[in-house]
Amino acid sequence: VQLVESGGGLVQAGGSLTLSCAASGFAHDDYTIGWFRQVPGKERVGIACISTRDDSTHYADSVKGRFTISRDNAKSMVYLQMNGLKPDDTGVYYCNAMVGGRTYWGQGTQVTVSS
Repeated sequence: VQLVESGGGLVQAGGSLTLSCAASGFAHDDYTIGWFRQVPGKERVGIACISTRDDSTHYADSVKGRFTISRDNAKSMVYLQMNGLKPDDTGVYYCNAMVGGRTYWGQGTQVTVSS
């Protein structure tokens, strides 16, 4: 399994960014894929995820109503649309997949929100 993120950058508070994750190498199409955020000195925290089984989604309370996770199965892509960004959204965002009891991570992409 390979996960490659893109789309991070610097944005002003209130702005928007879209993160992309190119996912490949899955042996089957039933898994959960999503995004985690990590800031220095702290553990990675789950932000949003989507199930390929039924497209159900889950969000951290801190991003509900502002972030939207989606996927394009044909392109093997997962997206995180982030609107109304806040300085607290700053961190390294990692694409994450849980397949058959194993967890996979991308290399991460930095998102910085200036006040």
